[in-house]
Amino acid sequence: MGSLLSKVGSLFRNHGALLLSFGVGLFIWFLPHPEGLDVRAWHVLAIFIATIVAIVTKPLPMGAVAICSIAVCMATGTLTAGEALSGFSKGSIWLIVIAFFIARGFIKTQLGTRIACFFVRAFGKSSLSLAYSFVFSEYLLAPAIPSSTARSGGIIFPVLNALSQSLKSKPNDPSARDLGSFLTLCSFQGDAIISGLFLTAMAGNPLIAEFSAELGVHLTWGLWALAALVPGIVCLIVVPWVIYLVHPPRIKRVPNASALAHEKLEEIGPMKRSEKILLGTFFILIGLWVFGDTVGISSVATAVIGLSILLLSGVLTWDDVLSEKGAWETLVWFSTLLMLAGFLNKFGVIECLGDYIRSQVSGLSWPLAFSLLSLLYYYSHYLFASSTAHIGAMYAAFLSLSIVLGTPPLFAALILAYFSSFFGGLTHYGSGPAPVLFGAGYVSVRDWWIVGGVVSVVSIAILVVIGGAWWRFLGYW
Repeated sequence: MGSLLSKVGSLFRNHGALLLSFGVGLFIWFLPHPEGLDVRAWHVLAIFIATIVAIVTKPLPMGAVAICSIAVCMATGTLTAGEALSGFSKGSIWLIVIAFFIARGFIKTQLGTRIACFFVRAFGKSSLSLAYSFVFSEYLLAPAIPSSTARSGGIIFPVLNALSQSLKSKPNDPSARDLGSFLTLCSFQGDAIISGLFLTAMAGNPLIAEFSAELGVHLTWGLWALAALVPGIVCLIVVPWVIYLVHPPRIKRVPNASALAHEKLEEIGPMKRSEKILLGTFFILIGLWVFGDTVGISSVATAVIGLSILLLSGVLTWDDVLSEKGAWETLVWFSTLLMLAGFLNKFGVIECLGDYIRSQVSGLSWPLAFSLLSLLYYYSHYLFASSTAHIGAMYAAFLSLSIVLGTPPLFAALILAYFSSFFGGLTHYGSGPAPVLFGAGYVSVRDWWIVGGVVSVVSIAILVVIGGAWWRFLGYW
């Protein structure tokens, strides 16, 4: 009986979410459109908002929602078939899709686990140094693994969980506070920061780069990484220490951690041929992503080269590529959001919204206006269960408004770009790895939200003050 009621409840929730999305889109569709916008622009806006509502409420998987949106665009004559499918031709989409395939190699060969255990063995002497070991091992993996869920939930957390339990710190138990809750919070907050430090560290980042390019701000892989280098490293050093003060572990010293990591490395065995090839490919990717533009090799071409090496060497098989469902789903929803956002800009919707907002805040200086906008963008993530949905709904509009209000374009693009990852640390539902780590049972909702709020203030301050000074030194604004 309970199972039947659960299924009925799920059915009503899904249908309700679907009706809500459809109703919101239909309501906007038939509203009179503002002067200066033609009917096609208004209809694209209606479809876009309905798509975002559906992505947030989840009546269907994101890929299915995207296909339905494309169908509505074509069936209503809002866009031609060529226009509706144009998002699939964007290079940035294929960059992130191919990065998903390369990430599979780190899990398949266990190279990612080896790197994490190596750091724990070398530096894991205390609870705080152990936290740094997990954070910085993920930092090394981030350029080639665009899924924060795969990095944090698939590679780092299994090692963290096994280590905590071996030291008698168990989930859903008072002993969780001994060590497991502290390490879980550090890993989660570190992941939120790390996701913003490389263009290929999160699926939403290339979407940001495309939106920015539409507005005349070009964020290359090298520029993104260089801009994030100083404020990112400072955040990764300061945040675990802040969590140590706010949510201290009872176990301060962990002398057994190195031995346990050594045992895991012994279990994995000597470095295999596949790991050596993957490691070499990883260095090639980093080198070409940083310096490729100077020799005429784009970041997308670099990703294709890296994947080809892994396929030719047998590190990955074609079946591995076909079975990477997350990559193919990302291709569909990413292309759709990019297409819709592109036409919002092309048809003048973003410009119209910018003109309206500018008329309302015209008396404010750009530092004050941008501060209000950026904080609104950051903390509105409490309303979102997906960083990508948040980016798709708000990034382009907020960047456009910021530029219109006089904010230096590159400064605004970078702040909002890094915020788009950092805000994933606010809640236990706001990013991919959040349900995995929270669901393990080490941390209560109360503690999760308190730490998320404190870390948000610290990371924003570091990004604005230290990041702003670093970008000034680099001549970015």
